[in-house]
Amino acid sequence: MAAKLQTTPVVEHISFPSEMFADDRPWKVVVWNDPINLMTYVTWVFQRLFGYSLEKAQELMMEVHTKGKAVVTSGEREKAELDAYRLHEYGLWATIEQD
Repeated sequence: MAAKLQTTPVVEHISFPSEMFADDRPWKVVVWNDPINLMTYVTWVFQRLFGYSLEKAQELMMEVHTKGKAVVTSGEREKAELDAYRLHEYGLWATIEQD
């Protein structure tokens, strides 16, 4: 009959840099230019969804039109995803990316 070996488990603690898990950089919502939506419609969507003044909405719309894209909101990831989803519902092309 063989004797039973008793071993003590080795508990190894691994520490990771906190920045690996706590990336608190904000997420931004980018609206891209498209050949379909009218500039007045895009302005209206920005006003309706985000409560921007006519001047601010037109400024963002012109940035989309002339530069091809504009950052329209930013914040936590869940908020950015929701904002992009809402823009999609209005037929605008939007993506999110981390700042």
